[in-house]
Amino acid sequence: MEWKGRRQSDNIEDRRGTSAGRGGGNSPFGRGFQIPTGGRGGGMSIKMLIFLAVIYFILKAMGIDLMQVLDTTGSGPTSSYEQSGTPGTPASDEMTAFVRTVLAETEDTWTGIFKAEGETYAEPSMVLFAGRTNSACGTASSATGPFYCPGDRKVYLDTNFFNELQQKFGATGDFAEAYVIAHEVGHHVQNLTGVLPKFNQMRQSMSEVEANQMSVRVELQADCFAGIWGKFTEQKGILEAGDLEEALNAARQIGDDTLQKRSQGYVVPDSFNHGTSAQRMTWFKRGFDSGKMSECDTFSGAI
Repeated sequence: MEWKGRRQSDNIEDRRGTSAGRGGGNSPFGRGFQIPTGGRGGGMSIKMLIFLAVIYFILKAMGIDLMQVLDTTGSGPTSSYEQSGTPGTPASDEMTAFVRTVLAETEDTWTGIFKAEGETYAEPSMVLFAGRTNSACGTASSATGPFYCPGDRKVYLDTNFFNELQQKFGATGDFAEAYVIAHEVGHHVQNLTGVLPKFNQMRQSMSEVEANQMSVRVELQADCFAGIWGKFTEQKGILEAGDLEEALNAARQIGDDTLQKRSQGYVVPDSFNHGTSAQRMTWFKRGFDSGKMSECDTFSGAI
């Protein structure tokens, strides 16, 4: 994917320097999307903020710039991309540039599609974190995989996930990683079009098996929407040979049946909530081939 030198999105919230703790990842698209939950985060008191401000200015008067000290001693996140720019500044690394570029491409795609329908596309934000952070849907951690939270309209991505996608699940290539982002943005599109609100309301009266079955349809539509994005990138001429195969391989590697076979040696279809490998590949390809939202109706008939 020829992504370098293209527009980068400003809708990035980089929390990697403030995330607390690290967890072990075990499930790509583990949440997909998440229902908002209650709860309030902790914070510093006014007295503490005043105390820290006083300390800062005392050190400043002594010729010690605390911000420079922190900047030069910090360490940036590890990723499968080479670091560029000043060490210790996550926003300058190549992985961040890649994420910003892919997010910008999704913005261009969906802005154009919504405009053609006389609608305005409200762009989502993407939160980059390391290990753990808070969201309107509860705690986000590396163990859950990337997900979209409709409560704050943000996509959450632990930057170490791409390493896991390659090393643990055998889904290599930059377009496989772009597919991950496009899938989560697909959930944002569902939120804007009313699909997620309707499902979240319906699931309250569903059994677990019924909710899983409906969740599969929601996830497959997000895959189809990711395919639509892929179609628009192809039309721009920025796809390279093998890119489509990278995305399809990623869809294959993270199908429910493939993941269950790998982890426990057998499958439990009633527990599927994202779709089989074959289904995920089929619906991504359907969106890619058509480039039309009307071809992504996963809620009518068999899937």
